[in-house]
Amino acid sequence: MFDFRLKVFYTVARRLNFTKAAEELFITQPAVTKHIHEIETYYKTQLFERNGTRIKLTPAGAALLEHTEQLFTIYRNIEFDLAAMNEHAQGTIRIGASTTVAQYVLPKYLASFKQKFPDINIALTASNTEHIENALIANRIDFGIIEGQSKRPQLKYTTFLKDEMVLCTRTGNPAIKKQTVTLPALKELPLLMREQGSGSQEVIAAALKKAGVKVAQLNIEMVLESTESIKSYLGSSDSFAFLSVHSILKELKSNELTIIDIKELAIERYFYFVKQQGDNQPLPELFMKFIGSDNLKL
Repeated sequence: MFDFRLKVFYTVARRLNFTKAAEELFITQPAVTKHIHEIETYYKTQLFERNGTRIKLTPAGAALLEHTEQLFTIYRNIEFDLAAMNEHAQGTIRIGASTTVAQYVLPKYLASFKQKFPDINIALTASNTEHIENALIANRIDFGIIEGQSKRPQLKYTTFLKDEMVLCTRTGNPAIKKQTVTLPALKELPLLMREQGSGSQEVIAAALKKAGVKVAQLNIEMVLESTESIKSYLGSSDSFAFLSVHSILKELKSNELTIIDIKELAIERYFYFVKQQGDNQPLPELFMKFIGSDNLKL
C-alpha cells in the first residue's frame, strides 16, 4: 500500500537515518531504500540529500513531511473516533509502565482518559523495562509503555514519545565551573546510576559506548533503584546523574537542579508502546490511540 510507503518516509524523516528507520519498522534497510525511491519516482522529486552516511530533508521532503503528519493525524482521529463508539468501551485495562513513564509522563493522560471513558478501569503496574516486558510475555498485563534498547522478537514496539537523558546536579554545586563538561571530565564526576535492567541505564550505557566511553570507566558513587531517590540524593550532595528531562521539569523550574551539557554527547531516546505480536485487544488499542493522538496531548 502507498500509505505504508508514506509511513516509511515519515519514519526516515523523523530519524534521518535509514538503518534506525528499518529497525523501528521491522523491515530491512534495502526495503526502506526501495520505498523511498518509489515515492521519489512517483513525485518526480528528491526527498533526501545524501552526504555519505548522513541525510537531510530537501525542501520537497520537508513539504511532504508536513502533509504526511497532517494526514496521519486525520487517520488517528478516524481510528480513535470509531473505536470510541465501540460498545465494548468498558472493562479494565492492565498497563505496565517503566518507572519514569509511570511517574512523570502517564498521570496526565490517565486523568484525561478517565474523564472521557469513566466506565473503563485502569490497573497500572510500574517497574523497570525488563520486568514490564516479562510481565507482558507472562500475560500479567495487556500492554506496556517502556524505555530502553530492548527488542524481543515476540513483542511489537511502537514509538510513543521522545525523551532526552540529561546530566544534572544541584544548583550551586561548587564542582561546577562551567555549564559544559567534556567526555574526559565526565569520567571524573561522582555519578549516581540506576540499577541493571533499567531502561534508562541501558540507554545511557549505549550512548556512552557509542561516544567511546565504557560504564566501567565512570566514577559511579552509588546505584539507586528510582529516579526520586536519585533526585533526593542530588539535592543533598555534589553528585551528578543522568535523568529524563521529563522527570526534572519541576526541579528545573524551581531552580533546585541544573543541566550540564556534555560536549559531543546527546542522549535522545523514545518511549515505546509494547504489546505481544498479533495482539489487538480493543481496550488497549483504544487507550494507545487516545494518548498517541497529537491533538489529545496535554
